[in-house]
Amino acid sequence: MSNQAKDERISGETETSEGAAEREAPAERAEGGVGDDYEALVRLLKENEELKDRALRAAAEAENLRRRASRDVQDARAYSIANFARDMLSVSDNLRRGLEAVSADALAGDAALQALVEGVEITERAMLTALERHGVKKLSPEGEKFDPHFHQAMFEVPNPEVPDQTVVQVVQPGYSIGERVLRPAMVGVSKGGPKAAAAAPAEPGPVNEQAEKDA
Repeated sequence: MSNQAKDERISGETETSEGAAEREAPAERAEGGVGDDYEALVRLLKENEELKDRALRAAAEAENLRRRASRDVQDARAYSIANFARDMLSVSDNLRRGLEAVSADALAGDAALQALVEGVEITERAMLTALERHGVKKLSPEGEKFDPHFHQAMFEVPNPEVPDQTVVQVVQPGYSIGERVLRPAMVGVSKGGPKAAAAAPAEPGPVNEQAEKDA
């Protein structure tokens, strides 16, 4: 074989190898491109989930903050006069003491004193009515079960016929505002009677979604 023929054969083989390499390269690049796209997609989906989770957490925190602010506003409205109302209770107590200090015999023969007593009674009622309009309620728990959150026991009264720990006498009425106690009722409670029947377990009611969210 001549040198020219050898050169032509080698050249042809080289071109064939290069052509095959060129045909294989796009396939490899295509496979590499699909892998890169898949990894990018997975990364984007993960970032999207993280952003969605952050957005949900931020929304939940904002809602909790809104609820707390709303509760604070409601408490401020309900309890802003608590100190003033507590001071007014002492005034009401003094009016009541003044009325109780006047005997029936003194009233019977003195028209002027009767008019004065009536005026004091009207003033007392007007004061209590004004306090009630602002959420202040009177506590007169005679006959109720003793509740240490709203009552203050001053003494015990032995009475086997009355359920134990029942309020049998109110020495001084108490007052509450909203769910808070301005002043506990001073009471006497029974002792020695039968134990009060335990309250039946409450039937489960509808789910309070608002309370669950606040929790």
